[in-house]
Amino acid sequence: MPRLVSSQSSPLMVACFLCWISGPARAAFMRSGAFVNSARTKFSSRSIANLALQERSQTRLFSTASTTGSTSKSYDVLNKEKGLDQYNPSSFEEEIYKWWESSGCFKPADSSKTDKPPYVLPMPPPNVTGRLHMGHAIFVALQDVLARFHRMRGRPVLWLPGTDHAGIATQLQVEKLLRAEGTTREEVGREEFLKRVWEYKEEQGGHITRQLRSLGASADWSRERFTMDPSLSEAVAEAFVRLHEKGLVYRGEYMVNWAPQLKTAVSDLEVEYSEEQGKLYYFKYMVDGSEEFLPVATTRPETIVGDTAVCVHPEDERYKHLVGKKVVVPMSGGRTIPIIADEYVDMEFGTGALKITPGHDPNDYTLGKKFDLPIINVMNRDGSMNANAGKYEGQDRFECRESLWADMEKEGLVIKVDPHNQRVPRSQRGGEIIEPLISSQWFVKTEGMGAKALKAVQDGDIQIVPQRFDKIWSNWLTDIHDWCVSRQLWWGHRIPVWYVGESGDAEYIVARNEAEAREKAIAQGHTADVVLRQEEDVLDTWFSSGLWPFATVGWPQDEGKPDTDLSRFYPATCLETGYDILFFWVARMVMMGLELTGESPFRVIYLHGLVRAADGSKMSKTKGNVIDPLDTVAEYGADSLRYSLVTGVTPGQDIPLNMEKVESNRNFANKLWNCCKFVTGNALKGADQAELDSLGVDGPILKEEFEKMALPERYIISKCHTLVAEVTEDLEKYQLGSAGSKVYEFLWDQFADWYIEISKTRLYEGAGGGNEEEAKIARRVLVYVLDTSLKLLHPYMPYVTEQLWHHLPRPKAVGQATNALMLSNWPQMDDAQPLVTDKSSVNKFECFQALTRRIRNARAEYNVEPGKRISAVVIASGDIKKAIEKEIKSLVALAKLDPDQVAVYEAGSEEAKTAASVESVQLVVQEGVEAYLPLSGLIDPVKERKRLEKQSEKLSKEIEKLAGRLQSKGFTDKAPADVVEKARAELAELEDQAAKVNASLGALASV
Repeated sequence: MPRLVSSQSSPLMVACFLCWISGPARAAFMRSGAFVNSARTKFSSRSIANLALQERSQTRLFSTASTTGSTSKSYDVLNKEKGLDQYNPSSFEEEIYKWWESSGCFKPADSSKTDKPPYVLPMPPPNVTGRLHMGHAIFVALQDVLARFHRMRGRPVLWLPGTDHAGIATQLQVEKLLRAEGTTREEVGREEFLKRVWEYKEEQGGHITRQLRSLGASADWSRERFTMDPSLSEAVAEAFVRLHEKGLVYRGEYMVNWAPQLKTAVSDLEVEYSEEQGKLYYFKYMVDGSEEFLPVATTRPETIVGDTAVCVHPEDERYKHLVGKKVVVPMSGGRTIPIIADEYVDMEFGTGALKITPGHDPNDYTLGKKFDLPIINVMNRDGSMNANAGKYEGQDRFECRESLWADMEKEGLVIKVDPHNQRVPRSQRGGEIIEPLISSQWFVKTEGMGAKALKAVQDGDIQIVPQRFDKIWSNWLTDIHDWCVSRQLWWGHRIPVWYVGESGDAEYIVARNEAEAREKAIAQGHTADVVLRQEEDVLDTWFSSGLWPFATVGWPQDEGKPDTDLSRFYPATCLETGYDILFFWVARMVMMGLELTGESPFRVIYLHGLVRAADGSKMSKTKGNVIDPLDTVAEYGADSLRYSLVTGVTPGQDIPLNMEKVESNRNFANKLWNCCKFVTGNALKGADQAELDSLGVDGPILKEEFEKMALPERYIISKCHTLVAEVTEDLEKYQLGSAGSKVYEFLWDQFADWYIEISKTRLYEGAGGGNEEEAKIARRVLVYVLDTSLKLLHPYMPYVTEQLWHHLPRPKAVGQATNALMLSNWPQMDDAQPLVTDKSSVNKFECFQALTRRIRNARAEYNVEPGKRISAVVIASGDIKKAIEKEIKSLVALAKLDPDQVAVYEAGSEEAKTAASVESVQLVVQEGVEAYLPLSGLIDPVKERKRLEKQSEKLSKEIEKLAGRLQSKGFTDKAPADVVEKARAELAELEDQAAKVNASLGALASV
């Protein structure tokens, strides 16, 4: 992106520039940072984006208002007055969102006005300085479906948004900026570094929440939280102190995963293992005082200088005689270590002799404890070798690997080096190779907490969707390790521990703040001016995130207080997130919630899969298959992307995303748009104002009105009401994909393809209409079904449904922030009162549909010209006959029949027998229902005879050729049996086709 604006440009200039560009260009510009010179730019990108948003919105509203002579009208009124043009989501999505948010549509309703319990969704907090990706898009799409659905069902909904301080990720970014300036965090000092991080957070923070808004997230932004807000920081300190008081927090020296570049410990869950090509180094461990040696293999020669034993299997005959002797550590100046025996050793791997380095390998550490071996740390925190490495001190660990091996080769200690595939531990954040190190860290005991979390799922207090993750949950929580919660970072929640005295860490005090720490120190006998030094380390980011469901609604400040957010909105209802952080975050929230509040933090855990490329592979910049959600929204609209992510998938399954699917769903939105244009621009033209006022849908169609309607109307309302029941049940049971697909199928296959076409026979004289009562009923049904469908689809496609709903007749909003679709009542508010349906009407109309399809198929088979009207005789009896007779005009319209050449006869009547005797195409619809299409009306006999004769001649040649082949002994005796059988089947098929063609030729003789 060229630098069209710079730090010298005013915010208004930049805002105007952003208004001028659009679509993918604006998205790319906002991401590029071309307008930000550095972390100290004179204006923030946040203010620019806000100005741009205001500028665009004001310009559009002013333009619309100027045509109406009023600027005080709400968006829905202006939208309706503007009318429906072409579907262009970029022309209304942003304005609708601004209207929703400014009208207070996202805030939970007053609980005192309903007896329904709140529905609470804690939003997984994205990194505060992050940028939108498909992982965010999928959680917004799913969570917004749940929020909008339950809001429309009358529940007070709190979808609580916020951002995470992202300790490692954010610190990494600021350290990069410092390196670009030629300095480091150590050089600028902690206070200045943290000042820089807060500046960076203010500059870059806020992009992600604006981008979440662009997807339609109906979260209550007035309650937006940040994990380092003062109240949340207070909650973190409180949690640490309480856990310590319960004996669940301790300080110890253990083996940890160390990230040398980050200079911090990371948890087991933050280490990813990758299969990589490495080397297996074979060398000699010389037996002390002997020419004999023990062959040993290792993948990390640099750790040899930290070895404290060599271990063999006690049953290994090769080395039994050496157990108890000593070997000399290569390049150590003669240091000797023992040869020990343990069944842990795999005799088949490498040489069967294992070097033991308790200071740099977790398994060796365990073995070292068992044999009481010394622990030698040979590395500094930056991954360089320390004084224990002797002559290699100061070298990087990988540099040491090469130089030490070269020295060993000179000493004749090298045996060989083989290629070796190995699992390499890498930091999830920085990608660097993790180094196991012994380090003094703070830990949380998790065995008891894990048992409580496991029991919560086993007892049904928490439901995991899909249920198959119950087993994974159980496996992890029954094999859980203590949680290392300290991080050697500066950005984050500093651990609330104070060491007593000028130096040393033997005595410490755990307290909520320094004042409390001093009180505790005095109570322990120290003087008032005792020196207290706060712990330098910060807490793992997941520690603060683990408090998210309750700290964000007022814990611990409002514990035990009535009528607070904590009492109303905790525990939460559903935690929706990706399965990949089930243990990073979800399990820790459950453990912390149960331990600190005594309650499970939520009732349902809904897990979605990962969004992948169309071929199922992982999206990556290297592969060039990353789909940018902002670009997708700019081109296709947010609705199309959301719908593509949510439908056609099941909970917990990965989602392959291709742009053809997104484009197809944009076409669906366009189809819906055109349906609404037909209803509002055509069907309602004949209605006066009184009728229009009466058409607003303020409740379901009831039995009395339903039974007065004709078959197509009873059918479409029955199907619509069945859809309402199914979608409602699916959403209540968290089957989001299934529910969304059903709405699509109904709108496209039933409403658009069938009822809209049939309604024309009621509305237009030229199509058989003209009866005003019929027209009124058709308008009522069109509006009712479309209104209901928009409500069902709204959670999935909020923008287009809201935009269209304003154009339908609507009742006045009562007790709502504004007359918005998102605040309207769901079509089925009370599950105890099912909506009216009629199975008999559905069966009759499905027979009518089958009849129509059979006639259409016959027209296609006989190549009837599209505009040509043909004759038809329908044979039926009883109620089906009556139903078809009443809808003859619909059959004429849909099957393109000649209205003067259509008849319906009773089965078995003389008329029916006569119709059957005429040369016709017979169509069997179902038992007792047939149709006859006279051939004379379907085809041109001369043309058809020539076509059939040509086809007969071709088939005869093929039959003769294949029959001759099968009569050949050379073929039937030598060819494989399956080949011969296939040829016989092909011959039978050709003979059947020839018989049918000849029968058709015979029938033509009488035409």
